[in-house]
Amino acid sequence: MLDQKHELDSYLSPLTDGISEFTFSGLYLFRHTYEYQVSLTPPSCREHRGRLMVSGKEKTSSGEEACFVMLPEGFPGIEFAEELLNEFCGIKNLCEKEAEGHRIDFERKGYCVLQDRNNFDYIYTRKDLADLSGRKFHKKRNLVNGFINNYNYEEKPITRENRCDLYSILEAWTEEKGESSDVQAAKEAIDLIDTLSLQGCITYVDSLPSAYSMGEVYNQGSMFAVHFEKAIGSYKGIYKFINQSFASMIDPSIIYINREQDLGDQGLRQAKMSYRPTGFVKKYRICSSEFSPCEELEEH
Repeated sequence: MLDQKHELDSYLSPLTDGISEFTFSGLYLFRHTYEYQVSLTPPSCREHRGRLMVSGKEKTSSGEEACFVMLPEGFPGIEFAEELLNEFCGIKNLCEKEAEGHRIDFERKGYCVLQDRNNFDYIYTRKDLADLSGRKFHKKRNLVNGFINNYNYEEKPITRENRCDLYSILEAWTEEKGESSDVQAAKEAIDLIDTLSLQGCITYVDSLPSAYSMGEVYNQGSMFAVHFEKAIGSYKGIYKFINQSFASMIDPSIIYINREQDLGDQGLRQAKMSYRPTGFVKKYRICSSEFSPCEELEEH
């Protein structure tokens, strides 16, 4: 798949819906997690032939394995969508415009159009995260200032010279948190940081590597998706600090920062909401009435 980067980028780079999964890095780094397979819509898809499709597998709330398909370039027409729904359990990560625009067509044919709240991307303005101004960010500012006042720190952009320090942070984070589903992807992101055009910053405390944030510019340069953020939690306030610090360091022409999904983790949801998102990239699923991939899919 790595040798297909240039080709896949030609399909993914023009996209403007802001869905964080639809970058080459987002697909490549999690290809094993979801068993992604990439293909194109066939000639039978008429005017929508030759569009990118990504199929994969995931666990349902009941622990069963379900196959899904994603359509990064948008809706391929109701007839072909029906063919896909005969083959797959559902169409995943359909943008709000496409899902709502074709809701009536799907519902007439007995399919469910569902909001996938657990997979909504959280969107913040870069300025809000960098400045933390106003009463709503009072507690965040206090924690950042506490970190600044209590620790001897240094922050640097990630470069070829210091990227090896990221491994030690990831190892310490894994020991602290336990194995996580994204550890292998995080390691591979460090391995391939240049190839995947990733960028980020690293924080040192007392000259020791202690935290990093890493992601990529996408959505035609208007957004930055934070794919990985790891820190040694024993430093009080370090997560708040690196969140604010990185937003201050990235290109000021970037308007929005996408901090991705909460995946239904209530603690993570509370933490993401506490930063007062300016909005969400809403994602939908289309599926049969018999199939519900997770408990929090909502009909609207």
